[in-house]
Amino acid sequence: MRASGLCRTVSSYKSAVRCSHHAAFSTRTPKNPFLQITDEIQEAVHSNKPVVALETTIYTHGFPYPQNTALASHLESVVRENGGIPATIGVLNGIARVGLDAEELIQLTASAGRTDTKKISRRDLGYVCGLVNLPITYLATFCLISEQGISGRKSNGGTTVAGTMVLAHLAGIKIFATGGLGGVHRGGEDSMDISADLTELGRTPVTVISSGCKSFLDIPRTLEYLETQGVGVGTFADGREGTVDFPAFWTRDSGIQSPSVIRSEQEAAAITCKPIFIHISANQRLIHYRIDAQSALGLSSGLLFANPVPAQDSIPRSRMDVVMAQAISDAVESGSTGSDNTPFILARIRELTEGQTIKANRALIEANVLRGTKVACELAKLQANPGELFDR
Repeated sequence: MRASGLCRTVSSYKSAVRCSHHAAFSTRTPKNPFLQITDEIQEAVHSNKPVVALETTIYTHGFPYPQNTALASHLESVVRENGGIPATIGVLNGIARVGLDAEELIQLTASAGRTDTKKISRRDLGYVCGLVNLPITYLATFCLISEQGISGRKSNGGTTVAGTMVLAHLAGIKIFATGGLGGVHRGGEDSMDISADLTELGRTPVTVISSGCKSFLDIPRTLEYLETQGVGVGTFADGREGTVDFPAFWTRDSGIQSPSVIRSEQEAAAITCKPIFIHISANQRLIHYRIDAQSALGLSSGLLFANPVPAQDSIPRSRMDVVMAQAISDAVESGSTGSDNTPFILARIRELTEGQTIKANRALIEANVLRGTKVACELAKLQANPGELFDR
């Protein structure tokens, strides 16, 4: 192939790669009666701006009202102040929302603690959204109905890591920052109590940034399960040299080595983009450019980037081991299982540490949102410049 022809071919290919991110969002997302994505987020995804998904279970089932409202507002501010666009995700009045305005955020956070406020994972989305009394034109499209329609129940709920990943992916968002991941519960080899967060990471291509999984879970088995699901796992070095531990939520070190180490947000973005390099040489010209191997290879798994709690807020592992043992024992005695297990243990740990875990929790979620925003910004840069020409 002549050099001129080669250059034209590469130029055309680079243009196609550069436009590939926008192709899926060349128009506004079609209207969906069960899902609402704000115009700001649709425009941001279409324009390759850095968008960061934020979950809402931390507000509905973690912090009480109105502290949860203040935290939600603060975390959105962290994203905006660092160059990103926040996409807080939840279910309001039976409709899945990607992006909440101030009034909607207050409405959702004010429902915290109520028995009818749902904790929504993948399995719950169809149930919660399907019970809304939608207009007859929508209902006829999606299901068989009677003359009376359906129940018209309108539920509010916070989305878990799994639920948030599902909705973020539908909206085209690649980066999701949260506090802690679910995992394999201790004794899970017998109970089969394994968080849906892990299987979601195995099938949904969203990058999750968290402070590992909750400390009271079985971290070695959680990492083994993630490996089985084909999930790439790495931990930010955060100023440390050499190998590092996978974090244990409130504690920087778990005693379990991380499968890989990430040195910077740039590295995290490159891993998320999964670039490969194609080298074409003609007349002493060497051309390098990136394409998205994750999509090209048809890979649908997500990534987990663990970000340790800031050093000044980390609780010593020796102390947390004692506290967690007591909390887990109390949970067994109380009969708290399934979706009730984690909230019970978290509340008990909060009591046993006299609120110290609340301070650590606030610090780690803010650190994760900041880190996630920086990764999203670096990813946007990579996607905006998929090819580079060297040695011209």
